[in-house]
Amino acid sequence: MAASGDPGRQWQEEEAAAVVVVGSCMTDLVSLTPRLPKTGETIHGHKFFIGFGGKGANQCVQAARLGARTSMVCKVGKDSFGNDYIENLKQNDISTEFAYQTKDAATGTASIIVNKEGQNIIVIVAGANLLLNTKDLREATDVIRRAKVMICQLEVTPATSLEALTMAHSSGGPECTGVTKHISQRTWAEEKKTKESGWVFWWIMKTLFNPAPATADLDSRFYTLSDVFCCNESEAEILTGLAVSSPADAGTAALVLLERGCQVVIITLGAEGCVMLSKAEPVPKFIPTEKVKAVDTTGAGDSFVGALAFYLAYYPNLSLEEMLKRSNFIAAVSVQTAGTQSSYPHKKDLPLDLF
Repeated sequence: MAASGDPGRQWQEEEAAAVVVVGSCMTDLVSLTPRLPKTGETIHGHKFFIGFGGKGANQCVQAARLGARTSMVCKVGKDSFGNDYIENLKQNDISTEFAYQTKDAATGTASIIVNKEGQNIIVIVAGANLLLNTKDLREATDVIRRAKVMICQLEVTPATSLEALTMAHSSGGPECTGVTKHISQRTWAEEKKTKESGWVFWWIMKTLFNPAPATADLDSRFYTLSDVFCCNESEAEILTGLAVSSPADAGTAALVLLERGCQVVIITLGAEGCVMLSKAEPVPKFIPTEKVKAVDTTGAGDSFVGALAFYLAYYPNLSLEEMLKRSNFIAAVSVQTAGTQSSYPHKKDLPLDLF
């Protein structure tokens, strides 16, 4: 049974975006080939196309297509790719108030090769993404602090993502005398104790951090500022130094990450599903996903993150396990179509029991 949370009704009176993404926009240059080339090898592809990508924008687009009110804080070049990208955000009903353009760098690009099994290799040139800075974030302070969920990744500078996470954690009304977090499998509400009304349920922003591309020497503050820390198996290996080739391995790695200060850790395992655990319930749990025929797995992890952000913002009373099952399903839909954002499903094309 779907929980109450239709975005068209529940947040009708809210002025602010429920999901805010501070992150990257990349123009995807995609080649489809029978197989991935070996080092030094030139092979023939059978199709080429240009699309819209970048982990930040991908996650924002998926959340928006599910019905979330969204805003993107990003930077693109003052070039044709950048102009097209801002128009793409608008076409997906994403606020572009804080989508900046610069003459100092080109719009970021991602060169992607996809084989017939849907596997890919990707090279990104971040370009203008790396120029998103403190001044830009300060201009977007209000929209960041009023969000229900804020997402960050590492395709902009780590310092920028870290500052955004810090800003998000500094949000909260001056009337609060204390906050007790209850980040558990059963509830995503938080309580504030006010002088006027005693203990009341009140939504506090959740920070959702996707440490990609991963770096072994990730600043320790990323863990403590992340309410939800979501990475894939490759990123988990880089972050922990542990091999992750099974749900059991993922559980072990997740425990290491949890000990670094995260509230909730999720490790995605591609076609297998994901593993979750939290401080409230520190026993790893494997959430399998439906088996499908993959056409192109590019951006599937971003589809998952965007869907999770949507559920965190609009269905806070769902169990975390149920949120992840639904996010798994949506990501599985995305891999059945070629392209990145072009493969992301809209709410109208999904089963009603997801909402």
